[in-house]
Amino acid sequence: MERTTSLLSVLMTSYNREQYIAEAIESVLASTYTNLELIIVDDGSKDRTVEIAKSYAQNDERITVYINEQNLGDYRNRNKAASYANGEFIMYVDSDDKVLADGFERCIAAMNQFPQAGFGMQFNETGKSPFLLSPKLAIHQHFFKQGCLMIGPGGTILRRSFFEQIGRYPVKYGPANDMYFNLKAAAAGPVLMLPFTFNYYRIHEGQELNNKYSYLYNNFNYLRDALQELDLPLTEKEKNWLMNKNRRRFLTNFLNYCLQTKNFSKAFAARKLAKFGVADVWKALVHPSL
Repeated sequence: MERTTSLLSVLMTSYNREQYIAEAIESVLASTYTNLELIIVDDGSKDRTVEIAKSYAQNDERITVYINEQNLGDYRNRNKAASYANGEFIMYVDSDDKVLADGFERCIAAMNQFPQAGFGMQFNETGKSPFLLSPKLAIHQHFFKQGCLMIGPGGTILRRSFFEQIGRYPVKYGPANDMYFNLKAAAAGPVLMLPFTFNYYRIHEGQELNNKYSYLYNNFNYLRDALQELDLPLTEKEKNWLMNKNRRRFLTNFLNYCLQTKNFSKAFAARKLAKFGVADVWKALVHPSL
């Protein structure tokens, strides 16, 4: 008997993406993996995004379009999309990106090969087969060797049960919410590293990646909180060293922002949002080797 393929919930959040969303939807529909549902959740677009999405939904029963009554913002909307999911697996395809034709198939095959993994992520080292990293190995490699937990939602696959179990995405770190989540997911169980590209990440002016001001304080905040709140497999000495490194990084970025923008009031507002005080400055300046 042929094995029944798992249902995949493809989650696509959108906001004013009329220029790109048709390509994103068509890439999903062109996938070699067909047992999927495409859930599109629009966050109050003012352009033709919803009209375009609904035109595809009329022709394919696997597509459902939802429209938020009020704008939720990026990660609240990602969590909202996940609340509609029915699949065993969930994957995000952003409305300005595309998935490669065999991307879903390869990711699900790898997750089926390693059923103990709740979380899989793209890894920028080709030529290998998918492999597991224990929480300790993943966290130590990320912090002390090569940053391997820095992929955004579009470069991941999740078992829906695991995603719900660890509380979905946080929403208080702006564009850095995914970084906190990746650390939380890596600490909660083995991470499946997927050493192949399965999505096309579009670079353009309107994406959150360009929000350097928000990253200035949110990068500091998410790592401070992760080191304090999460059950990371690190010694206290390692945590203290990483926190001081985090302080030095914030101080460097703060000074660079001041020099580049000359917007000192905004820079000091970011310092306040990061709760970065005089003691933090001192610890940043005397940051020791591990």
